[in-house]
Amino acid sequence: MEEVVVIVGAGSAGLATSACLNHLSISNIVLEKEDCCGSLWKKRTYDRLNLHLYKKFCSLPFKPHPPKSPAFMSKAAFVQYLDDYASSFNISPWYCRSVESAVFVEGDQKWHIEAKNTMSGEMEVYVSNFLVIATAENGEGYVPSLPGLYSFGGEVLHSSNYKSAMGDEAKEVLVVGCGNSGMEIAYDLSNIGAHASIVVKNPTPQRAVNLTV
Repeated sequence: MEEVVVIVGAGSAGLATSACLNHLSISNIVLEKEDCCGSLWKKRTYDRLNLHLYKKFCSLPFKPHPPKSPAFMSKAAFVQYLDDYASSFNISPWYCRSVESAVFVEGDQKWHIEAKNTMSGEMEVYVSNFLVIATAENGEGYVPSLPGLYSFGGEVLHSSNYKSAMGDEAKEVLVVGCGNSGMEIAYDLSNIGAHASIVVKNPTPQRAVNLTV
C-alpha cells in the first residue's frame, strides 16, 4: 500500500498529526499495534488518573474541550475526547499493525515500512514519502535489573500495570520515583491503608518519604 504519509501510533500525537494532514487533504494512514486508539490511556493508566494540566493545554488541533468540561479532566473524560476526536476528523487507524522495520530507500526516495498484522500473522508493506513516529516517550515500561529483584518474595509492578490500591490494604509498599505517577500511586495506596514509602535518585533531605493520610 502506498500513501503520502505513514504515521506510527494512534495516541494523541498520531491522531493530531492525521487530523492536520486530513485538514490539508494530504493522504495518510495510521498504523497502531494495539486494537484501539489512545491505548496508553485506555490500557496502561491507573483508575484515579486526572490530567495535571489545565484542559486548554491538553486539547488537540481544531477541537478545544467543551467549556463545561472540568478544568482538570478525568481519565474517562479524556479517553472519550480521543475517541470523539478520531471520529470528528475521519481518522480510521489500521489496528493490530506492529511495525517491525522502516527503511528509507534512496533509489525511489520513499520509506518502505514493514508491519506485522497481529490478527492474521502476515507481514504487510507500506510505502510513503514521509514517516511520522508517534509512539510516545513512555510507550514501554522499564524495570531495571536490580540485585535481589528476582529473589524478592513480594510483587514487583511497573506503574503502567497499576490500576488501583484495592487488595493492598495494610501492605508495605515501596514506590520508586516521585513523578506524577509515583506521587499519585503512593497517595492512592495510603488512602486505602497501605504503608507507602517513596524513594528518589536525586538528593533530598530524606532518602525516603513515608506517607500517612
